[in-house]
Amino acid sequence: MLGALSRSEAASRLKAEGYNELPARERRKISVLFFDLLREPMIGLLLFCGAIYLLLGDSREACLILGSIGIVIGISFYQEAKTERALEALRDLSSPRAMVIRDGEPFRISGREVVRGDFLLLSEGDRVAADGVVRSQSHLLVDESLLTGESGAVRKSAIERPVTMAAPGEGEQPFVYAGTLVVAGQALAEVLGTGLKTQMGRIGKALQQIKPEQTKVQQETTKIVRILAVIGIALCLIVVVLYGLTRQDWLQGFLAGLTLAISMVPEELPVVLTVFLALGAWRISRHHVLTRRIPAVEMLGETTVLCSDKTGTLTMNQMSVQQLAGKRSLWNLDDPQPPAEEILAVAEHGILATRRDPFDPTDKAVIQLQQRVPGLSSYPNLKLEREYALSSRRLVMAQAWRFPEKNQVRIVAKGAPEAIAALCRMNPAAAEGMQRNVESMAGRALRVLGVAKCELNRGAELPEALEELAFEFIGLIGLADPIRPAAVEALNECRSAGIRVVMITGDYAATARQVAAGVGLSSADLIVTGKELDGMSDEALRHRIRTVNIFSRIVPEQKLRLVEALKANGEIVAMTGDGVNDAPALKAAHIGIAMGARGTDVAREAASLVLLNDDFSSIVKAIALGRRIFDNLQKAMAYLIAVHVPIAGMTLLPIALRWPLVLLPVHIVFLELIIDPACSIAFEAEAAESNVMTRPPRPPQNSLFNRKIVVLSLLQGLSVLAIVFAIFAASLASGFSGSQARTLAFSSMIAANLALIFTNRSWSRSMIANLRSPNPALWGITAGALAVLALVLYVPGLRELFHFSLLRPGQLALSLAIGLIGILWFEAFKMIENSRLKNKKDTPL
Repeated sequence: MLGALSRSEAASRLKAEGYNELPARERRKISVLFFDLLREPMIGLLLFCGAIYLLLGDSREACLILGSIGIVIGISFYQEAKTERALEALRDLSSPRAMVIRDGEPFRISGREVVRGDFLLLSEGDRVAADGVVRSQSHLLVDESLLTGESGAVRKSAIERPVTMAAPGEGEQPFVYAGTLVVAGQALAEVLGTGLKTQMGRIGKALQQIKPEQTKVQQETTKIVRILAVIGIALCLIVVVLYGLTRQDWLQGFLAGLTLAISMVPEELPVVLTVFLALGAWRISRHHVLTRRIPAVEMLGETTVLCSDKTGTLTMNQMSVQQLAGKRSLWNLDDPQPPAEEILAVAEHGILATRRDPFDPTDKAVIQLQQRVPGLSSYPNLKLEREYALSSRRLVMAQAWRFPEKNQVRIVAKGAPEAIAALCRMNPAAAEGMQRNVESMAGRALRVLGVAKCELNRGAELPEALEELAFEFIGLIGLADPIRPAAVEALNECRSAGIRVVMITGDYAATARQVAAGVGLSSADLIVTGKELDGMSDEALRHRIRTVNIFSRIVPEQKLRLVEALKANGEIVAMTGDGVNDAPALKAAHIGIAMGARGTDVAREAASLVLLNDDFSSIVKAIALGRRIFDNLQKAMAYLIAVHVPIAGMTLLPIALRWPLVLLPVHIVFLELIIDPACSIAFEAEAAESNVMTRPPRPPQNSLFNRKIVVLSLLQGLSVLAIVFAIFAASLASGFSGSQARTLAFSSMIAANLALIFTNRSWSRSMIANLRSPNPALWGITAGALAVLALVLYVPGLRELFHFSLLRPGQLALSLAIGLIGILWFEAFKMIENSRLKNKKDTPL
């Protein structure tokens, strides 16, 4: 195309002028993040403890506490950086897309890569990526309400001469503006301004940013945090008063109370949620599924019905014409015999009804007939007079061509056979004959298009509506679209996972039946058509949809009724869509999934997820990842609940019994340095359970902190507390000093802490079986914890800071082994529970 940029020119201009985007929310500066962390309750309590140690004259203890704050802040910086990188990757993916001409070819790119001088190809449903001037257009209407506040669509004209951009809202202009929406027609526009040099940039309105949302899990966690905070404050006050009254040492009482408060503060919960959801969305994006709304990550594991389009999702969207049908004959493209004249007419008129440089796979397949069908006529002197765009109201597109040598204008249309029949005003007999051919082609899993023509004298005026003309039926074009190889396996996975797949297509019932049988969709013989759907009441539809998995000849507006009927039956619905009119159904579904490669920006904006490669198997992978994310989040939360029980218990019980203290602030910090990375790194990286896609979907009422999780976690924690307390009590009863007893009890607590991590890696596999599942982060945490324990036990200076005594190797081995005993009952429980569930043909958690 004359004036279009090459890819190298565009790259140079992008480097010189910058990305086509407005300034995004700046990443938090290190200084801001540092002061935010200092305001965290955990850090504040540790600073308070350090101050008390300084008042007591114990500068070494104070320095150790303050040094530990640096380590905690370092871990927080790492978590923040990892989360921010994941969110930045998602923001880059969520940028609007644009179709540009580069090196003379259509090329789809991210909207942020559009540069001044690019030519944009705009069509219905596109979000305009930059400010530009319209060079050619066909019935272009643009919604500019984002800039002007006016709800009506604005008609656009085209201009070829150089021009300067003008402000929006001033009549029929040849300009389009970044952020506005194409509601009808097509256009070619030259980009004149990008980024801050657009109208959108001038008013400073930020677009396309991923915004944080308060999810259901976050709401649950906020409630738990409040409850634990209240309990922690109450216990802290009790400890201070109890210690002060019984031991007459109020300063040490404050220190003991702060120690308990540190052990009770659930500061890990919001961190774990942030990391899991952000990294979960990033992991899903690596499987070609963009998460636009974070709650979708939670909902994926609950999905019970997956409503999928056929074309491009279950099939490859690589169309090729297989059969042509005239009024009296059929011809297959692999037939060695030359086609009849009426077959040549079908091919010629199909080509004339199609744009010369199409992007749509169906149009590309029709244009390829020029090389595939022998004997076709060529028309080098044709002039395009007008284009009639495809719309949801009229499933036909047409082009009006001027034939100079024949002194006539020929309007050629192609589209849905029934729409072509309506334009041709067919009598019942002719319509019935055409329908027989349509059903025959559809029975071979072919997509069928009708072709028709209307000839006018040169002086005749072209009407606004095709319905005003009398068309002549030419014939039918049958196109094949191969089934995606991965679709069959993905459908089997859905079946094993208890997810019902419903195919919704605009194709004929016979085509839908053949494709359904090819991918192994159940109940392929039960089909409801769009016409039948219109005749059903909502109640009848809710009843029928329980058994029907295929809906054919469905228009986008009917998808909303299907979604509402499924939801009324208590299903958790995921719905795919790509068009402007799919947006209401995508928004109504629990999880709307827009097609990224062929979908409109309107559909993308209405959806929770965007399928970047339009592949059905990617949806199934996303569901599996969604289940894995929720599973691992539950494991992390179960561990958090369990591990804080012995910490709080071993802080409170010695005070109540007037025994020597076991845990001081420095010990709590040591434990937290294991707990934090275990939750946010090790559990997040845990592989999926072997049964992740062989168990039913998670019931919506099954919350993150359900009764079973909480009760079993508390029992784990209480059993560890009992073991550690027994070691401490037995040591004191045996005549050991307070520091010796503390050393033995703390060593056991470290071993029990690590055992809790390993046993909670899976609630369906034994701890021994878990060892075969790789998790490098977990082994790093384990090695680090044991190495630091060895240092504080056997390096004299550190041993004094931790108020420990030297342990003989046998004593250390015994305390570590006893610490492991606390979780043996849970290992036995998993075996019994799994055996019971297996006998009932159920599945474990």
